[in-house]
Amino acid sequence: MGPDESPYAGGVFFLDIHFPADYPFKPPKVHFTTRIYHCNINSNGGICLDILKDQWSPALTISKVLLSICSLLTDPNPDDPLVPDIAQLLKTDRVKHDSTAREWTSKYAM
Repeated sequence: MGPDESPYAGGVFFLDIHFPADYPFKPPKVHFTTRIYHCNINSNGGICLDILKDQWSPALTISKVLLSICSLLTDPNPDDPLVPDIAQLLKTDRVKHDSTAREWTSKYAM
């Protein structure tokens, strides 16, 4: 579910989660299957999130991963974008960015 305090509120987003054979020593592979307008999530659903890469710890649970992804929807990181154009719009015109994110959410996240 899109967080209430974000432009993704009301959206239902689907993720594909693959657990590698050496989980929890390696992070799960997570990507969005629902399209989303977000500077840290690309058109293939790839997610730029440190705990899914170099900051992974076996102490992390899938619940914590999902919570981190929800937090990313509320607080995007335009300084480490997967989609630089969206990051630039976020930095220069937050109103337009949020409007576009809400539009995509109403169109794709059902």
